[in-house]
Amino acid sequence: MKLKILNIEGKETGRTVTLNDQLIPQEPNDHAIYLDVKQYLASGRQGTHKAKERGEVRASTRKIKRQKGTGTARAGSIASPLFRGGGRAFGPRPRYYDFKLNKKVKRLARRSALAYKLKENQLIVVEDFNLEVPKTYEMVKIRNNLNIAGKKSLFVLPESNKNIYLSSRNLPDASVVTISNLTTYDLMHASAVVFSEKAIDILNANYES
Repeated sequence: MKLKILNIEGKETGRTVTLNDQLIPQEPNDHAIYLDVKQYLASGRQGTHKAKERGEVRASTRKIKRQKGTGTARAGSIASPLFRGGGRAFGPRPRYYDFKLNKKVKRLARRSALAYKLKENQLIVVEDFNLEVPKTYEMVKIRNNLNIAGKKSLFVLPESNKNIYLSSRNLPDASVVTISNLTTYDLMHASAVVFSEKAIDILNANYES
């Protein structure tokens, strides 16, 4: 599949880039996307929640009332979950939410996400660019030229670029990632994905047979 290459002014350069046929599956796999996004979000959970159970509550150990003759149920500890201030029964404990996902499933999920972006015309390729100094205004101007202002936009670069990153940091609906750190969540979360020309070349190289 051939895609037109634009410059940062939003105009066509007259050149095209070819996407590797292996990048785009015939049928996007929604379940693979679901699993990959779920695993990404789960790995980001802190998991430090904790509630005290009856053995961890600081309380008196005396028997709070006599065993028989009260007409109510037996009670031996004020730390029981039945009483106010007592421990919590089966409360949350620290745990890891992350789970293993096979590499082939993750690759299929990314390919499926790219297929959706192509199908919905949300993928743009621009020639490689750089900013002399970090200025938010420059990034705003580039987004306006590409007609993606007001959209959740994702810029995919071949390598880290400090000036471009700092220029987009103050924009709440724009983010910058390198091609090596691109995730399915990033692709699905964005309404417009802007690849640099070299990032496409690296992407094609990763899926060469």
